[in-house]
Amino acid sequence: MNIIGKKVVLRAIEQEDLKSINKWSNDPEINYKLGGWHFPSSMQDQQKWYENLSVKSNNQRFAIETFKGELIGVANLVEINWKDRNAFHGMLLGDSTIRGKGYGTDTVMTLAKYAFEELGLKRLDTTIIANNEASLGLYMNKCGWKQEGVKKDYYFRKNAWWDMIILGLTASDFAEPAKALGY
Repeated sequence: MNIIGKKVVLRAIEQEDLKSINKWSNDPEINYKLGGWHFPSSMQDQQKWYENLSVKSNNQRFAIETFKGELIGVANLVEINWKDRNAFHGMLLGDSTIRGKGYGTDTVMTLAKYAFEELGLKRLDTTIIANNEASLGLYMNKCGWKQEGVKKDYYFRKNAWWDMIILGLTASDFAEPAKALGY
């Protein structure tokens, strides 16, 4: 089942997506704005990662595709906790030419709507590196996520320390931006 937004389709990741995903995972400018530790990733490593994807997992990953069928990024709902009805969400828009055109907003809103209205989750969490002002603006100003904490000096990038910004979105907090944006 594909998840249809206003501008994007969230679908299963396919074998033919791996070349683009591997390119993005090795792009230093993308990784500068993402949390975690990043080493060069081979196609062999990408293939192993792909082979471990499963619809039966509590870690669901999606390809982000335009209505024209262009792969532009990946998104996820991971660490899904069915008992407490929460999950962690992340997104990467790998194609820099589409940034700032509403695809990120549509991805976040579409995935949140799916999580709350189809999966019955109560809250979503994410973390954003403080140097990623575009993502912070997207999540907090457009999509209704709330800052819930800061971990000081958590990430080391380009010889500088950056805070981890902890964000959350509850189903009830989602209602206002969903109404305002027509979701």
